[in-house]
Amino acid sequence: MAFGKKNNKAGYSEDEKKSAAGYYELKTKAVNDLIEAEEGKAPEYSKEELNKYRSRRGGFHLPDVLKIILIKFWFAAMICFFFIWGLGGRLGGMIDTILIVGAAFGIVTDLLENNAIRFFAKTEGEYDKWMMFPRKRYVSFILNIIYSILVIFIVYMLYNAINLVYIKLSGNQDQILLGVEPILFGLFCMGIDMALVGMRNLFKKILADAKRSA
Repeated sequence: MAFGKKNNKAGYSEDEKKSAAGYYELKTKAVNDLIEAEEGKAPEYSKEELNKYRSRRGGFHLPDVLKIILIKFWFAAMICFFFIWGLGGRLGGMIDTILIVGAAFGIVTDLLENNAIRFFAKTEGEYDKWMMFPRKRYVSFILNIIYSILVIFIVYMLYNAINLVYIKLSGNQDQILLGVEPILFGLFCMGIDMALVGMRNLFKKILADAKRSA
C-alpha cells in the first residue's frame, strides 16, 4: 500500500492498529474503575466542576438564594390570602389565629414548600441548608407545624410592635400603620424563617468547628 506503511490483512496500518488498541484500552479502564469503585470512595468534585457537565437550557438563571426567597415568600403569602383573608373573623382571637394559621403553614411547608425547594436543587441535598427540618420523616411533619406556629407568633408580635411604636410616635390611638395583607405578611414570614434557619446553620457550624478542634 502507499506511503510505505506495513498493513495487516484487514487493510489497517500498524500505527492505526496501535492507536485503536490504546483508545479502547483507555475506555475499558474507565468502565472498570467505575464498576470496581467502592461505595464512599468515589472521587469528589467541586460544585463548579460538576456544573460544567449539567445540561443548560440557556436564558436567565436565578441565583440559588433568590429561588429560595421567592419560594418561601410565595407560600407564606398564599397562607395569608387563603387563611387570614379567606377565613376572616371566623378564626377567633389571637391565640386561635396563631395556632390555626401556624398549623396550616406547617402542613404547607412540609408537604409543598420543602418539596418545591428539593425539586429545584441540582443535586440531592443541595438545598437542605435552606430548610429547618430537611429530612423527610414522619416526625418532621410535626416539627414543621410547631416551628411554623413559632414563626407566625413572631410575625404577629412584629406587627404589634411596629403598630405600637407608630401609635406612640403619632399619638393617634384610632389608626394602625400596618394591616395584615399577603405581600408584607409573606416578606415577614420569609425573613423570619431565613433568619432562624441561618441561626441554626451558624450553630451547627460552631459545633462542627468545636468538634474538629477538640
